[in-house]
Amino acid sequence: MLEVNPSRLTGPPMRLRLGGEPLPMVGGVRMYVCGITPYDVTHLGHAATYVWADAAERILRWHGHTVTVARNITDVDEALFAEAQRRGESYTMLATLQRAAFESTMATLQVRPPDLAPSAAQYIGHVIQLAAALLEKDAAYERNGTVYARTAHAAAAAGLDRQTAVARAEEYRDHPDDPGKDDPLDAVVWQAAGPDDEVSWPSPWGEGRPGWHAECAAMVLALFGAGVDIHAGGGDLAYPHHACETVLAEAATGVMPFARSWLRAGTVSINGRKMAKSSGNLVLVEELLRVHSPGAVRLLVLNRPWAQPWEFEPAGLDDAEATLERLYAAGSAPGMAPGAAAVPAALLDDLDVPRAVAIALEDGGQAARTLNEILALS
Repeated sequence: MLEVNPSRLTGPPMRLRLGGEPLPMVGGVRMYVCGITPYDVTHLGHAATYVWADAAERILRWHGHTVTVARNITDVDEALFAEAQRRGESYTMLATLQRAAFESTMATLQVRPPDLAPSAAQYIGHVIQLAAALLEKDAAYERNGTVYARTAHAAAAAGLDRQTAVARAEEYRDHPDDPGKDDPLDAVVWQAAGPDDEVSWPSPWGEGRPGWHAECAAMVLALFGAGVDIHAGGGDLAYPHHACETVLAEAATGVMPFARSWLRAGTVSINGRKMAKSSGNLVLVEELLRVHSPGAVRLLVLNRPWAQPWEFEPAGLDDAEATLERLYAAGSAPGMAPGAAAVPAALLDDLDVPRAVAIALEDGGQAARTLNEILALS
């Protein structure tokens, strides 16, 4: 297991760059990773997010930082409730079984288990506290038992025009047509229970359940305080989820920025469409692992710019297997090649795995062994 090595701190200072910007760290690093909604099997789009977050963690640990990772489970969600009802199961049982399957897949891919694994159902009280704080600061309002946050400005902050933002809100079931909202782009912090809702909790505003964006904001604030150093998630979550989560947290605490940096892994597509459970447009990780090694799947994900959207092609895994074999062969060569130091430097420079791979293949020896160790390719 890759652990902190204080001896790596005694050389010239090496700082992580993420998203093109320097991100100085002193000792501890707080990382929050948006986790799964546990109602179906793990697909490659999910895996890409968690493999990239794992790679960033390993790179930081290799350079002597203590990294605390929280990866949540969204076990309070309309899609989960609907799937449980369709199967005739309790939503808690479905979530437990799917979470176990997901964690097994992550272990096979050598994704380190998180230090903290909060679930939304465990943080209902914290969402209520968040809603109360927002109401007290007039950053939210209550209508008929539902608490809405004033988040319409989040779209502009995310670089979206209003029409696009409304379309995204519809896509992610943010219900911009809700007549209780002052603005269609306001976000629900606490949703009043309807007459047919089977899952709800008591609150000062009546029975209800937390809103999606509020769940993550509340978990981050409860676990890490006013913010995090790195917030990871899928590239498709930038709006509305990350943008609204940020507004909620910053409005409640008055502390900015909520996240010092964002690690949003590029969206994975197949047949020209985004990979998503809701559309059934999937490549399942467990099926890939029946044919290919975990190292090849990791390398398929990592050997590209991390924020770049990409299209899955089956031939890509064959190429990854071939590159992995070349890395193993290169690593079997003895000696301390000059690239042994250049590999970790490349990885610190915006997680530039393609450059690190090229150096490892060219120099071989310790350079290749260092790459394979840091990225858990062997």
